[in-house]
Amino acid sequence: MRFHVDQGSKGRDAAPSQVSPAGARRRRWLARMASQLPVWWVAAADAGQPLSASSAVARELSPATGLQTGECAAPDSAWAPVRPETVLQFAQDYGAHPCHRTEWWYVTGWLQRPGAADAGFQLTFFRSRTRHPVANPSGFAPRQLVLAHAALALPERGRLLHAERASRAGFGLAGADTGDTHAWIGAGSAAWRLQRDAADGRYRARVQTSAFGFDLELSTSALPVLQGDAGFSRKGPGSGHASHYYSRPQLKVTGQLRIGTQPDARISGSAWFDHEWSSALLIEGAVGWDWCGVNLDDGGALMAFRIRDQQGATLWRDGLLRPGEHGSVRRGLQPTFEVLRTWRSARSGAQWPVHMRIELDGRRIELQPLFDDQELDARGSTGTRYWEGAVTALEGGRRIGRGYLELTGYAGALKL
Repeated sequence: MRFHVDQGSKGRDAAPSQVSPAGARRRRWLARMASQLPVWWVAAADAGQPLSASSAVARELSPATGLQTGECAAPDSAWAPVRPETVLQFAQDYGAHPCHRTEWWYVTGWLQRPGAADAGFQLTFFRSRTRHPVANPSGFAPRQLVLAHAALALPERGRLLHAERASRAGFGLAGADTGDTHAWIGAGSAAWRLQRDAADGRYRARVQTSAFGFDLELSTSALPVLQGDAGFSRKGPGSGHASHYYSRPQLKVTGQLRIGTQPDARISGSAWFDHEWSSALLIEGAVGWDWCGVNLDDGGALMAFRIRDQQGATLWRDGLLRPGEHGSVRRGLQPTFEVLRTWRSARSGAQWPVHMRIELDGRRIELQPLFDDQELDARGSTGTRYWEGAVTALEGGRRIGRGYLELTGYAGALKL
């Protein structure tokens, strides 16, 4: 598939200063359209047919290097590997890593609402590097894709309110900056955004849709918790299947929440933040994973995951536990996941293990969902369905924390 922009004989060869007002408006419109083309269209181009544009458009809409901010100038044929000897450095590693294949910034948490039951929320930004030729100087070239998911888990609804967005990076309408956290899609009041303020270390998470919106500040004075071996998180027995991964549990949340046409409500709560980047696919035979991140009521944190095959057997697992706010972090734990109850979705037909028990470090922790139907249909962006649910952690029948459980691969094998 080829994309050709015909400016007409005057517009094609005119210098930027000579472009008519109508031509300038047309180019701004083209920039917006290029940023918002569907991901399936971009994927088709990435599969073999590069995009093209007229030389005048390419000169005007691209930097001299042909790269947008946050892009990678490495060879087209290779993604940067994840290496165990890499030392994570902050604030640099708060930002994007555009030479790696895929990356995500993930925030989930619980919100306390005035006059209503507590609710869950999610915001995830994904960055994906394609193999589109770096040599193509066009600003329309889809070298980096940005996607985002947002959701509210409202117990009075019994089903997620959720939305998704997808765009190519560029033209100031979507991107993921290097150097510090700043990922966004859209512009102005309609923009979705996740950004860290270097001055005070606070994150700002903002989403606006017709069904809901939130504008949150998330703060912590604690250092990032490095997952795996100093941030090198294995996803299989070999070092080739791994990610760089750190978490920021126990974020304090304040801000505004809107549901439908209701006035904004002041809310507070707590959140869990993950940032992960990799160039590896799932290990052979894997169809998905189960993962949880839980803020413990004593100030501690729990992370556990397993990677499963088609029969539900565990192919790889890892876990981390920090008891108490100042407790010693225990890494390399080998959690076991026991399904206590499943729920079948009438929409997808998938049977989700929404009620789980995790055993690790001699403890038996039960994860109980806020409600069952927390299935998220993201086929319009990342091309999959998954279950992303607010859960309460219980030990011996007593609440010990709250967090999120993520389940993938139950509605068909996950394809990254």
